Amino acid sequence: MTSKTIRLEFGKITKADLPRLTEVMKRAFDDDAQKHLGQESGGPPGYDDGEFFRTWLFPYEESVGYKILFRKSIIGGIIVWILPDGHNILGTIFVDPVSQDMGVGQESWRFIEASYPETKSWRLGTPEWATKNHHFYVKCGFEAVEEDPLIPAEEGMTIYRKGSGPNS
Repeated sequence: MTSKTIRLEFGKITKADLPRLTEVMKRAFDDDAQKHLGQESGGPPGYDDGEFFRTWLFPYEESVGYKILFRKSIIGGIIVWILPDGHNILGTIFVDPVSQDMGVGQESWRFIEASYPETKSWRLGTPEWATKNHHFYVKCGFEAVEEDPLIPAEEGMTIYRKGSGPNS
């Protein structure tokens, strides 16, 4: 699978997808923890038992989740918050480690941008130690910012924004 030949599909996340998505999310976050922190596992609360999706995806009408599919198999996921004023938030994007470095993330980001063409800006927060994330977001056109009214400033986090809007 190479970035020139890969054909991804995207579908809305359903509760039936949670077991497989949780497996993929756990592998992706644990891989980062091993590479960057020297820890066996690690991720945001609920990343390893499906609670992350039950907390951040299903309760909110602004939250939309997509499964990333290759050959009908889930290889990643995305959660975006689509806000009424067009200043949207990328909650998470993750790709199974076996499918990374093949253009999956960039193609997934292009899908999100094409799906929400009215977006004025995108924002996100990512851990400072997650250097691969930083490289990916910059490659997708994001810029690090000191603060953002939609992303809480947390110690150890870097905030990124793409596009223009309030406080940009």
